[in-house]
Amino acid sequence: MYNPSYAYAGQPPPFPVVRLHGLPFDCSEADVIDFFCGLDMLDILFVHKGGRFSGEAFCVSAYPLQVDFAIQRNRQNMGRRSADDGKDLVEHTGVLWMRGLPYSAGKDDVMDFFKDYKLSEDLVHIVLNSDGRPTGDAFVEFANAEDSKSAMGRDRMTLGRHYIELFPSTPKEMDDAIMRGRPII
Repeated sequence: MYNPSYAYAGQPPPFPVVRLHGLPFDCSEADVIDFFCGLDMLDILFVHKGGRFSGEAFCVSAYPLQVDFAIQRNRQNMGRRSADDGKDLVEHTGVLWMRGLPYSAGKDDVMDFFKDYKLSEDLVHIVLNSDGRPTGDAFVEFANAEDSKSAMGRDRMTLGRHYIELFPSTPKEMDDAIMRGRPII
C-alpha cells in the first residue's frame, strides 16, 4: 500500500538512520534522546572500537521525514556539555591521547604536530591493533602536566587532512591501550 506521506516517486522510503560523531565519552541513551527531543528515536546503537566507546552512534528514527529534522541539529552541543567541555576539568598527568591519526602517520608526524614541545620518539606510542595495523590512536608523554595541558591547544587541529582530537589521559590508560594492541617501537 502506498503511503502518501513519502515523496519518493515509486521508491520505498530511505532507511531512517542518523549517524552521530563526536559524542561525549560518557554519553548515554538518555542524553541522545534529550538531544533529539521532539523526534521519535526507535533505537540507538553506540559504536565501540577496541572495547571503548568511539564517540559515534547511529540513531534509528520512527519516520524517514524526521531524519531531516535530526540533521538540522548538526554541530549543536549535546545537553549538559559538548564533546570537548570537561577536558579542562580533567587533571593532567603529562599524557595525551590522540584520536583520528591518519593510518600512515608515524612518530615523526606526531612529533611535528607537537613541534613546540620537546618530544622524543620513545615518548610517542602509536597504537596498533592485534593484526599490527594502526588504529588511528596514539599516546604522547610530555615532560610535565603543564606541557600536556598547554598542548591541548592543538585539539581539533588537522594532521594532513585528518581532524585530530586530543584527550587528557593517564599512564595507566596508556599502558592499558598499548597492552590491548602493540605500539610501534
